[in-house]
Amino acid sequence: MIHALISGAIAFLVSVVLGWPIVRYLRSRGIGKEISEYQPATHQKKAGTPTFGGFIIWVPTFVVAAVAVDWWNHRSILLPVAMISATGAAGFIDDLGSLRGRRWGRGLSWRFKLAYLTLLGAGASWLLYDQIGVESINVPWVGQFALGPAYMAIALATIVATTSAVAVTDGLDALAGGTTLIAFVAYGIIAFVQGQQFVATFAMIVAGANLGFLWYNAHPAQIIMGDTGALALGSSLAIVALMTGHWLLLPLIGIVFVAEAASNIIQIAWFKLTGGKRVFRRAPLHHHFEEIGWAETQIVTRFWVVAIAAAFLGVAFALAVPA
Repeated sequence: MIHALISGAIAFLVSVVLGWPIVRYLRSRGIGKEISEYQPATHQKKAGTPTFGGFIIWVPTFVVAAVAVDWWNHRSILLPVAMISATGAAGFIDDLGSLRGRRWGRGLSWRFKLAYLTLLGAGASWLLYDQIGVESINVPWVGQFALGPAYMAIALATIVATTSAVAVTDGLDALAGGTTLIAFVAYGIIAFVQGQQFVATFAMIVAGANLGFLWYNAHPAQIIMGDTGALALGSSLAIVALMTGHWLLLPLIGIVFVAEAASNIIQIAWFKLTGGKRVFRRAPLHHHFEEIGWAETQIVTRFWVVAIAAAFLGVAFALAVPA
C-alpha cells in the first residue's frame, strides 16, 4: 500500500503543476463554457469558465501509471486506461460543443453517447470475462459466486450506468471530482486487501490526480471538468469496481451518483406521465437543493459527507466477504 499511496501523492503533485499552464492557456484563448438556459440562474456567473479540466486528471494519470504500475505482468490494467482514452476523447468532442459561441458545433447527442458507451461497454465486458477471467459476484457474509456468461450483461450495465451517472453529477464546483475521488480511494483499499496491488496503485493514482484537479476546481472554479473528465472517470471507476469483483457495492460506494441519476430519471418520467408536473424543483438532485436555498459549497460538502460515510460502509461490506 505504501507504493500505491506514494504514487497517488506524486500524481497529485504532477496534476497541480500541470494544471496552472492549462488553466492559463485556456483563459488566454477564451475557451470558456456556455451555460445552458436550463441551468439555475445563479449558474450564469460561471459562463466563460474554461472547460476540458479532465486533462488535468488524465495526463498525470497516464504519466505516473506508466512508471508506477507493472504493466508487463499486469496487462489487464490496460483496460481501464483504454476506457479513459476512449471515453475521454468522446467527452472532449462533446465539450467542444459547449463552448461559448459554439465555434465547434453542438457536441454529441445523448443518443450517440449512449450508443458509443454501450459499444465500448460491450467490448470491455467481453475482455473482463473472456481475457481477464473476471466473472464473479462477491456477496458480503455469504461468499463469492461465478456468474458465467451472464456476467457480461451485468458488466455492460455497470459500465454504462456508472459512466452516465458520474456525468450527471458533474454540475457543481468540486462535486463530481470529490465524490469520484472518494470512490477510487475506497476501491483502492479494497483492491489492496485483495492483494491486487496493481489495481490499488492505479486507483490511488487516479485519486491523486483528481485531488490535484480539485485545487483548480474548488469553488469558485478556475476550470470545469466537463465530459472530458466525467465520462472517463465514470467508465474507469466502473472497470476498477468490476476488476475487484465488488461491483455489487458500487451503488453504495457511489451513492451520490445513484441519487443524482435517479432524480433525473424520476423527474423526466413523472413529467411525461403527468403532463408537466415535477417531483423536484429542478433535476438532477444538486439543482433541487440549489432551488430550495442551499449554497453551492454547502451542497457539495454535504454530498461529500454522504459519499465518505457510504465509502466506509462499502469497504466494511467488502471485508465481510468470506475468503
